[in-house]
Amino acid sequence: MLNLIQILVDAIALGSLYALVALAIGLVFGVMKLINFAQADYITVGAYALIVPTASATPPLLVGAWPLPFLVAGVLVVVMALALATERLAFRPLRDASPATLLISSFAVSYFLQHLVMLIYTGRPKSVGIGNSLAATVEIAGIRIPGNQALTMVVAAGLLAGLVLFLKKTPLGIQMRAAAENFQMARLMGVRANRVIAVAFALSGLMAGAVSLLLVVQTGTLDVRMGLMPVIFAFFATVIGGMGSLAGAALGGFVVGFISVLLQAFLPAELRAFRDAGVFGLVILILLVRPQGLIVNRAARERV
Repeated sequence: MLNLIQILVDAIALGSLYALVALAIGLVFGVMKLINFAQADYITVGAYALIVPTASATPPLLVGAWPLPFLVAGVLVVVMALALATERLAFRPLRDASPATLLISSFAVSYFLQHLVMLIYTGRPKSVGIGNSLAATVEIAGIRIPGNQALTMVVAAGLLAGLVLFLKKTPLGIQMRAAAENFQMARLMGVRANRVIAVAFALSGLMAGAVSLLLVVQTGTLDVRMGLMPVIFAFFATVIGGMGSLAGAALGGFVVGFISVLLQAFLPAELRAFRDAGVFGLVILILLVRPQGLIVNRAARERV
């Protein structure tokens, strides 16, 4: 019984991380119908914002020496500014283009940011020493909960609650929900497209910054492709949850997290190396049974 509860805790922690990334993808897709694969590089840039490249400092000077509130705020501001800059420079001029063109543009932005990071920091992985105090494990009634997992669950719960309140209680959040349901109709009703889309990108940057900090706390390393796998899993989560549905994106994130942890726990040792293949296979099975996703956005339902 304790082992099952332990697995449940691990699954919730991993699902929380995927849910945050899936929500970031879903926010932009909801208002712009753009699958922004540059989201992976927002996460990477947020992590690398923890260090300052200098010619005299070897290794580079850690920004982590700053007080923690300034450190967190600095990373979030950097990633939100990056998301807004890419929206303004790369995506807004192509807003009326075909979805294929927007998708290619997101890949171009992704490769540009990835190689920019490599140009500044080189491609070698780096170690950072933040969150070491969270490595300790807290044991409650026989359940071992690493501090970084507890932090992930608390941060995810706070961001999810904050996003729900924003979307339901604020005028701008209501406009974003209306745009996600029917963007053209929302514009006819007076919703300002530029502002709504910019806010969606800013929120996606906020979540990417939070995920980058959580990943660094968990792994203690920086890599130019560190955001790639979370975004791939989150994209699958968004699809199985229901494209255009924020609730579906969050649910899909937890589903993918649960599947991943369950396979890791119950697969034979010689098959655990193929866990990711098993996750994607089960995702395909879910889509075969329910191709429209677990939660269907009202705008995507057939009208009769």
